Amino acid sequence: MAVRSGRSGGARRVVAGDTSLEVIVEGAGAPLVLIQTGLLAEECAPLATALSRDFTTVRYHRRGYAGSDPVTGPGSIVRDARDCAALLGALAVDSAHVLGLSYSGAVAVQLAADAPELVRSLILIEPPPVHVAEFRAVTGELQREYRVAGGAVALAHLMGIVSGPDWRDILDRQLPGARAQATADAGTFFATDLPALLNWTFTAAEAARVRAPVLYLGGTASGPWFAEVHARITQWFPRAESVLVDGADHGLALTHAAALATAITAFAAQR
Repeated sequence: MAVRSGRSGGARRVVAGDTSLEVIVEGAGAPLVLIQTGLLAEECAPLATALSRDFTTVRYHRRGYAGSDPVTGPGSIVRDARDCAALLGALAVDSAHVLGLSYSGAVAVQLAADAPELVRSLILIEPPPVHVAEFRAVTGELQREYRVAGGAVALAHLMGIVSGPDWRDILDRQLPGARAQATADAGTFFATDLPALLNWTFTAAEAARVRAPVLYLGGTASGPWFAEVHARITQWFPRAESVLVDGADHGLALTHAAALATAITAFAAQR
């Protein structure tokens, strides 16, 4: 592993295949890459900081977010997975623990299937419920709302669904400036990421290509969509370990970062 680590965690741009991605490296130890989720560019930041005591965390912004290159063309989970693989190659990381959160859980699973040699362990925090009919219907509604009313309105609607009425207070407390950044990046999420999710096809046959041990992390208050996701993950990966954080909802990466870091460290230390 040739990735440069350090406690400062300053952002830099790294050429990864045909794009340039903004990357923040912190800590020391085995590499752990945190793939940026949808909408909130910095949602993984508190968790990355907590994990940097035990790992070299590689946190990056996907195409179309924050300081990375703009996104061009249709969204694609497969392309996002290729970008992650290209980034690891650019950083001379032979293999890493790979963490996906919500949207990026799909990216992490795809990467583990397409390039199993790169994934030392697979850590999934409530991947997207793409197989749930109600979620797909709501996603279509959000896309229409974005086209008609704009990013700020669609953003408020989505955040209210997944994190409840206090989402603004949580964001302002945990990630100052995140609301403004999310509004700026809303076009990428609603016009690129959501279609990518709806068009993503991943089956048990593809899951069988995954060789890495799997950890599923979720919250007990995340609702039925993510209960179905948990069930599907355990079907795909019968030997997966699961940790459900009591009282946490889908915003658990912000509200329960310390508990997640403890579970991840215990799991990854054995791999």
